[in-house]
Formats: sequence, structure tokens, C-alpha cells
Amino acid sequence: MPRLQNILTFDVEDWPQSTLDLSLPLTPRVRDNTHRVLDLLAGVGVRGTFFVLGLVAETFPDLVRRIREGGHELASHGYSHRPVHGMRPEEFRTDLRRSIASIEDAGGTRVLGYRAPDFSILARDWWALEIMAEEGLRYDSSIFPFAGPRYGVRAAFALPFQVLSASGSKFVEFPLTTVECLGVRLPAAGGGYFRLAPYCVSRAAIARLNRRGAPATCYFHPYEMDAEEIARSRQAIPWSLRLSQGLMRARVAGKLRRLLGDFSWCPAGDWLGRPGEATGGRALDLTPWPGSEPRWLVREVAS
Repeated sequence: MPRLQNILTFDVEDWPQSTLDLSLPLTPRVRDNTHRVLDLLAGVGVRGTFFVLGLVAETFPDLVRRIREGGHELASHGYSHRPVHGMRPEEFRTDLRRSIASIEDAGGTRVLGYRAPDFSILARDWWALEIMAEEGLRYDSSIFPFAGPRYGVRAAFALPFQVLSASGSKFVEFPLTTVECLGVRLPAAGGGYFRLAPYCVSRAAIARLNRRGAPATCYFHPYEMDAEEIARSRQAIPWSLRLSQGLMRARVAGKLRRLLGDFSWCPAGDWLGRPGEATGGRALDLTPWPGSEPRWLVREVAS
């Protein structure tokens, strides 16, 4: 019996521009680091989803084309990494359209998915999911199902679920992977959590989801393989940020290569042809909103 395929994703952004100052110009490191990721994936024969900033697509269109030519999926990470909860609805719609147009122009393929910068869709931001549905997206991967200080929706399902919009459209939400410890959900298998935590934490979190018949959704940043970036930066970076953002970057490529070998992987879009299998009857019903609270549903799935 084939192994269940997990969802491999990368957020393609430039660390100084996305983390320190959105007004900074992009550096060539975002291109070079993403090429390193593409080389790694080609070497092990794995495909994934690349959530690309529209600004990156405009600045480095050849990089976007290489992602597509490698058999990977292109999706939107917004235009300039501006957080969703800092935008009004029409600003978000404009940002989303601009990012999609930039990526589609560079990559020559349709964009079906979105991930908010910094997972910045909170429980008060359901309007953003409505806009995604209205704009024809097929899936989102912005929800971190835990109670975090900067982001997260604790009430969300930890497994993929369907979003039922007021417009009548449906799409799939692929929440980021968490692990439960003593009744508390904690992030796992992605970003700084993967970089700083022991490898066994990510492996256990993915294996637990797979035993439940669901894919894990893991995310990484190409810059996390760049061990020299922060030390060579000319920007003023607080020591706390140097440690939290730079520590153990040199180990990420090796850990990621091990993870890719321990599990089976695919882009998020590969699951769209089997939505019932992915979501298992779980749904967020936005149809009563904003008049009343959205409903988290678990429905029977036809056999």
C-alpha cells in the first residue's frame, strides 16, 4: 500500500525585506537560496508547493519559471509580505490580485492557492477567506491551529477542512502541522520550529497525523538554509533576533533531506482531486457570518 503523501511547501521571500523592513529592496539571496532548495528537491525527486511573493516574481521571473519547470506548484504568498490583519478587505483583494497576476505572468500557469504572510489570518479575519473564495482560489494554507502570541486560531481543526463561503464557493484549508502535548497544541514540522527543535519532534508530529489518515502540511523558507546571511547583513539586527532567526541554519538542509526521505511528499494542489479524502467531513461554515459566529462542522462522508 503506498504511503500517504504529505504536503511540502516553501515560502519564497527575502529575509531582510520580509522580516526587518517591507520597504527594503529584495536581495539576490532570495533567488540563490531558492535555487539551492530546487537543487535539493531535484536530487531526491520530490515536488512541492512554492508560495511566492508577487514582489519576488516581478524581480526574479526566471526563478519562478524554474520552479514551474521543475514540476512544482506555484501559489501566492501575497505581494510584499504585508500581514492580512493589517489590511482592510479591499486592500487585501488588491494585494491578492496583484500577487497572483505577477506570479502567473512569470510562471505561465494558474495560481490556485494562497498563504498569508506570517499566517496573519486570525479568528477576526474570516472576511479574507470570503475574498479568496470570491477570487476563485481552490485552497488556502494560512491557518495555524494553535493559540500563539502573534498568530493562530486555536478553535480550528488540526487536520485539513473545507471552507463553505457565503458566496457559495467551497475551497480547502490546509492548516499547518502541530503536535499535541498534555492537551496543548504546539507548532511542529516547519520554519523555526523545525530548525530549532530536535528532528524527532517533527517526525513524530507527521507520523501521528498520517496514522489518522491525514496529510501533514509542512513549511520552510529557503533563507533558513543560508547560514551566512545574518552574519553578513549590513542591517542593524537585535541580538535576540539574530539568535531566534539565525541559530542552527547550517543544519536545516541536512534535516530537511532526512525528512524528505522518511515520508512521502507532494504539492498541496495534488490533494484537490480528492477533497473528501483530505477533509474527512470537517468544515468551517461561513454562511451564517457576519451575522453570527462561523460554525465548525464534522459531517458524514459518503463512502
